[in-house]
Amino acid sequence: MSERTAPTAPLRARAEIDLAALRANVRALRAHAPGAAVMAVVKSEAYGHGAVPCARAAVAAGASWLGTATPEEALALRAAGLPGRIMCWLWTPGGPWREAIEAELDVSVSGMWALKEAVEAARGADRPARVQLKADTGLGRNGCQPGGDWAALVRAALRAEAEGLLRVTGLWSHFACADEPGHPSIAAQLGVFREMVAYAEAQGVRPEVRHIANSPATLTLPESHFDLVRTGIATYGISPSPELGTPADFGLRPVMTLSASLALVKHVPGGHGVSYGHRYVTPGATTLGLVPLGYADGIPRHASSAGPVLVEGKWRTIAGRVAMDQFVVDLGGDEPAAGAEAVLFGPGDRGEPTAEDWAQAAGTIAYEIVTRIGTRVPRVYVNEERDG
Repeated sequence: MSERTAPTAPLRARAEIDLAALRANVRALRAHAPGAAVMAVVKSEAYGHGAVPCARAAVAAGASWLGTATPEEALALRAAGLPGRIMCWLWTPGGPWREAIEAELDVSVSGMWALKEAVEAARGADRPARVQLKADTGLGRNGCQPGGDWAALVRAALRAEAEGLLRVTGLWSHFACADEPGHPSIAAQLGVFREMVAYAEAQGVRPEVRHIANSPATLTLPESHFDLVRTGIATYGISPSPELGTPADFGLRPVMTLSASLALVKHVPGGHGVSYGHRYVTPGATTLGLVPLGYADGIPRHASSAGPVLVEGKWRTIAGRVAMDQFVVDLGGDEPAAGAEAVLFGPGDRGEPTAEDWAQAAGTIAYEIVTRIGTRVPRVYVNEERDG
């Protein structure tokens, strides 16, 4: 991912990342779960914000764990000098187990094949693996099923631990519907998790951490906090669900502001078709502004004729289809200069749209809006110095 610490020349587009906001978000999340440690999840380049700078800021603000999906993401954090506990959970056969063990990562295991590969890698590395056993409490993705499968996995893990080949550092799971208040699966999953943890501990597992809470659970389900909460999207100041509340309701501030410089402003007559397919035709004489961002940069094509943009203090709407590299807004006769700023989304306190506004326009979730912003858009980091 392209990174910049300060703009040195006008940019076609930029994603400004406010690290002071990120640090404040981590502190707010710690306050929501005062009895638990916080894992800042920085998978997928920190949800599009840039993994290494965001990880450093999160640790500076008191996150005692970092989390990634893939081992490669976790190894990159170690290579960048990030200390402390880093966990990764999305493994496939033949993954870099030995490298992860030698880098002192916590690795997640959901089944016997993964446990066997972790144990073999530990033999080769001549040091124990840090293993967290994942329980499928009802999400139906990764994780070990309750009952006989869980009993067998726990038994095998304890046998390997007795041989000095691994240390079971955690027991964990993931919610399916924590972002839907009152959904019956929430209580059901908590009950299954408690049962599976109790079974493992009765067999002799002594985990350092037990965890199931994601961002929405961290914010709304204190009974799910256990020893550790995993905060993903909330770390970046985005509410995990509009039904739960706005970022401000939880003391959070969006971290990313996406903007571009208008590439062209021109007068056109009424009846002028705009962009592919002429899905938009000007209703009268007007001015059009060309925004040099498109779906190759992560602007969703589903936001065609709907995505909001702030130009010179006014909300504009995408006119017609989003193309690969650009889209058009109808300026309604206003005449900003070429190079004027077009703000796609940000915290919203300057009147600009938010990532949630874009999610509504595209029929998706705000997670996808920020995560998909592509590598052609430089990340420009501001407020890098740690605040008090």
